[in-house]
Amino acid sequence: MPLRYLLLLSLGLLQLPARAQTRPDTTRIVALPEVPVTGYGQRLPLRRTAAAIGVIDARVIAQFSPTALTQAVNTLPGVRLEERATASYRLSIRGSSLRSPFGVRNVKVYYNGIPFTEAGGSTPLNLLDPAIIGRLEVLKGPAGSVYGAGTGGVALFGTPAVAAGVSRVAVGATVGSYGLLRSTITAETGSATSSIRAQYAHQSLDGYRQQSALQRDVFALDTRTVAGPKTTLAAHLLYTDISYQLPGGLTRAQYAADPRQARPGTATAPGTVAQKAFYASRTGLLGLTHEYRFTDKLELQTTLYGSGTVIRTPYLVDYERNTGVGVGGRTALSYRTLLAGRVLRVQGGGEFQAGFTDGRSYQNNGGTPGALRYNDEIATTTGFAFAQADYSLPADFQLTVAASYNRLRYRIARVSNAATQPNDYQLSRDFQPVVSPRVALLREFSPNLSVYASVSTGFSPPTLDEIRTSDGRINGDLQAERGTSYEVGARGNFFANKLTYEVNIFDLELRQTIVSSTTDQGIVVFRNTGSTHQRGLEAALSGWLWRETGPISSPENAQAAGRDLRAWASYAYNNFRFGSYTSGTTDLSGNRLTGTTPHTLSAGLDFSERLGFYLSPSLSHQARIVLNDANTEEAAGYWVFGARGGWRRSFGHLETNIYGGIDNATDRNYSLGNDLNAFGGRYFQPAPGRAWYAGAQVGWRW
Repeated sequence: MPLRYLLLLSLGLLQLPARAQTRPDTTRIVALPEVPVTGYGQRLPLRRTAAAIGVIDARVIAQFSPTALTQAVNTLPGVRLEERATASYRLSIRGSSLRSPFGVRNVKVYYNGIPFTEAGGSTPLNLLDPAIIGRLEVLKGPAGSVYGAGTGGVALFGTPAVAAGVSRVAVGATVGSYGLLRSTITAETGSATSSIRAQYAHQSLDGYRQQSALQRDVFALDTRTVAGPKTTLAAHLLYTDISYQLPGGLTRAQYAADPRQARPGTATAPGTVAQKAFYASRTGLLGLTHEYRFTDKLELQTTLYGSGTVIRTPYLVDYERNTGVGVGGRTALSYRTLLAGRVLRVQGGGEFQAGFTDGRSYQNNGGTPGALRYNDEIATTTGFAFAQADYSLPADFQLTVAASYNRLRYRIARVSNAATQPNDYQLSRDFQPVVSPRVALLREFSPNLSVYASVSTGFSPPTLDEIRTSDGRINGDLQAERGTSYEVGARGNFFANKLTYEVNIFDLELRQTIVSSTTDQGIVVFRNTGSTHQRGLEAALSGWLWRETGPISSPENAQAAGRDLRAWASYAYNNFRFGSYTSGTTDLSGNRLTGTTPHTLSAGLDFSERLGFYLSPSLSHQARIVLNDANTEEAAGYWVFGARGGWRRSFGHLETNIYGGIDNATDRNYSLGNDLNAFGGRYFQPAPGRAWYAGAQVGWRW
């Protein structure tokens, strides 16, 4: 099918270094080295990776409010991170929000190489604090060839690396609007053969809306050691204790009258305040990674993990108490050799996950559990095997061929049911094995220009929360999505890497697309449609408007004081529409995809100078969003402006960073993370109004 798209300017997320102190002049910096991306496991430079990959690091995160990752992630074209309620995240890549009314669906997430998406398909992004994230890579579109099932994409989160020969302790505090109180403590040390980093982050917030307070404590511990000439070991521990209130969706009239109110009650049903709706969990995750280099050409990396979680969630009707455990692992064998005088990289391996959940639902008596409604025991197993080959062809072409073989099985046993007899029954779903191939071809014309094309397929089965809804119903007829993605793109730079760009167009054809709707009791249910056509363009541009590199005296100060001004912008055009789709007697074919917008834009400036002052103003735009499959309701588009600035300076061993910022500077009323196909028109989840924050961090480095 022909593609008709508007080509605009694009990405470029090379960030300004933190400025230190003036040193005696010895040399000057021309360009920063290109950092490899993990991508599809081969750790190639981005310009030699035949895929649409967005990258942000800790410097990008530091340009925005320290309270959430939302603004930093949304600098990536085609990627949207939203908060329906405080810390209740929804992540979508190229329109995957269609089946993500809450949480994360259809996107596979990893944390330091550990599978973070649970065996049941859900991803608890609310466990992560911005302070513990040092890097994020987003692979857009089906990535089943290496990362298993999924048609939306893959997000690879990593904690900050510890530099060799550096020891450091730091404390920080932030205060701000709507009762924001935040504190962090960091301790780290590294040598040539080992490193350890421990970090604790606490955040509390009264919230912009009624019934939207938050309490979150996160502890992360990362260690790495070279155990021998060929062996490297790493361990990652994450523990999160989080609780936040759920204000609920509003109708258009309620939103216009008072966007800060929680969902009010009616004559027949109480509201979220009366029912004390909230989400609370305590979760621990431990992952161990073993790397063994047999030779310079052959390497094996294996990761094993275990997790446990306890969740309490009073909704409008029921009170859920879930206890779950998960185990799993991933292994990959990589080999590099010459074939006919040209480089061949091959890798193969597999991933396995198993989870068990004891899910109990009680009547919600004003925020306390009442009589038991039902008790389910749920076992989930999923896994896949994969193989990939990258071969360097003549004329600077690179060919990638890959495939994965995926399996998934659910088993739900209802051991107690107060509503019906008999109390016990079982449901098993064993999804048919699926092979997901990927083929990509890249041509590197020069170090300044590469062009690629790819065809990939995806398989995305329904998650456990989609099969088993919060009212206890089991949707045994829900089928897996299947999709094929066609993509072409280019990336490069001009003027000695002072101006970088990236642009791509894609066509994702989904079959058995899963869509969502909300009942009168606030319960989200799911069903399959016929097909969807998700076509679009993503583009970005970044360039130095002014760059005066400061004097340096040592390699560790190679990114030292200077005066820099950089501009960046990212844009996405989305022509996402239903294909064949009939709802009852209504033909909805050709309608815009629910919950998606045709245009998104992010842009900003990044300024720093040799005395340590810095400023990062930014803007974000999202066009109107259709809220129901019939396209009869829309949420208005919006422009949001913000900025963060401060003073960052080192005095010998002492490091200081004093900062402040403002979000939604024009106090725009808009809805973020809307409820799709909501019963009674309760679509709107108002975003916070104008908010300020200020803070400081002090560290000692030796």
